[in-house]
Amino acid sequence: MKYQSQKVAYAYFVVAMALFGVQVAGGLLAGWIYVAPNTLSEILPFNIIRMIHTNALIVWLLLGFFGAAYYLVPEESEREIFSVKLAYLQLAILVVGTLGAVGSYLVGIHGGREFLEQPLWVKFGILVAAVIFLVNISLTFLAGRKTAITNILLTGLWLLCLLWVFAFINPNNLSLDKLYWWMVIHLWVEATWELVMAAILGFLMLKLTGVDREVIEKWLYVIVATALFSGILGTGHHFYWIGAPGYWQWIGSIFSTFEVVPFFAMMSFAFVMVWKGRKNHPNKAALLWSLGSSTVAFFGAGVWGFLHTLHGVNFYTHGTQITAAHGHLAFYGAYVALNLAMFTYAMPHLRGRDPYNQVLNMVSFWLMTGGMAFMTFTLTFAGTIQTHMQRIVGDYYMEVQDQLGLFYMMRFGSGIAVVLGAILFIYSMLVVRREIVKPGPLAVPGE
Repeated sequence: MKYQSQKVAYAYFVVAMALFGVQVAGGLLAGWIYVAPNTLSEILPFNIIRMIHTNALIVWLLLGFFGAAYYLVPEESEREIFSVKLAYLQLAILVVGTLGAVGSYLVGIHGGREFLEQPLWVKFGILVAAVIFLVNISLTFLAGRKTAITNILLTGLWLLCLLWVFAFINPNNLSLDKLYWWMVIHLWVEATWELVMAAILGFLMLKLTGVDREVIEKWLYVIVATALFSGILGTGHHFYWIGAPGYWQWIGSIFSTFEVVPFFAMMSFAFVMVWKGRKNHPNKAALLWSLGSSTVAFFGAGVWGFLHTLHGVNFYTHGTQITAAHGHLAFYGAYVALNLAMFTYAMPHLRGRDPYNQVLNMVSFWLMTGGMAFMTFTLTFAGTIQTHMQRIVGDYYMEVQDQLGLFYMMRFGSGIAVVLGAILFIYSMLVVRREIVKPGPLAVPGE
């Protein structure tokens, strides 16, 4: 660790991992309710559990991004963070907002808009935290060295925070509501977050492979250009069936097809950098997570996204378990695995030790990735059957759900593997192995 203010990232990473645990536990419980629908139905309804699952996902990923920024911007800018106190204040506001949101959900107070269910005061708190972050990180960036990594990271984070303003717009008209809703949801995960992903992946490749910065920067600019070119108008694939004009079906289909390109570029980038690398970095677990993130992101966001993005296909598959299959694998690959890669790389530096518990960490990677891959295949098959029975044959929704019980059992089994992997990862990060101290020679008495 080159700069003392980088220690701020440690607090962000620890809180993020705690919420990660809450998120996967909520997901496992939600998966069980698909198997046994009346579980906790009166105490904790499914819609509340799902809110906690999805909101915890979003918040811990954002905390990971903020922590990553506080870790890598000082190194890239070659100076300390502008204000450590502001960084901790931002974290405190986000923690209080998160606890407030969860408490509100448990007593039935929520906005009802998927991912944006937070009460109004929590949304304002998030906005204040975002402003604090932008001021703090921008002043650090402007006073120091400028690199492609920080340029792209700051662009992504600025756009991410500015788009949050659309979360406050809640029209009475359902079509307008969905138009503004996707301004946050889609333009986060399929545009601005991709910039953050590219910047963090570039930083990791720079540190882990030893490839020249100029080579990495050229790749990053290509990735960012394709991400913004495809991602912004690719929003149109959400406008197919919400009452928007018909031309969105063509715009959405064409530009969504190109959304595969930046993810393929990121996967190629990671493997080419490792292949060209001159550095035998001791942190093999961080390298595994980096390569795994870019690979799973390509399949989850790119391939599985493309499977149902054309409007002629989406007409039948929209809102089925195929959507759930794509969402789980895409989020896991593009953002969950990336954050875990950053934690794996940075935590040994933050704690002043050599990379530790690497075998456990790598086992957690294969457990989580294998579980998520199996879950994706299971939900894809379930969604295909659901599409045929419900949208082609015309069977009733609940009748179809009864036929999918075996798939939901299999999905629950894969969820257990993911949760075990998450527990193992958190253990490998926070519980450091004991160092075996070899006894020295016995003291020889003097003359």
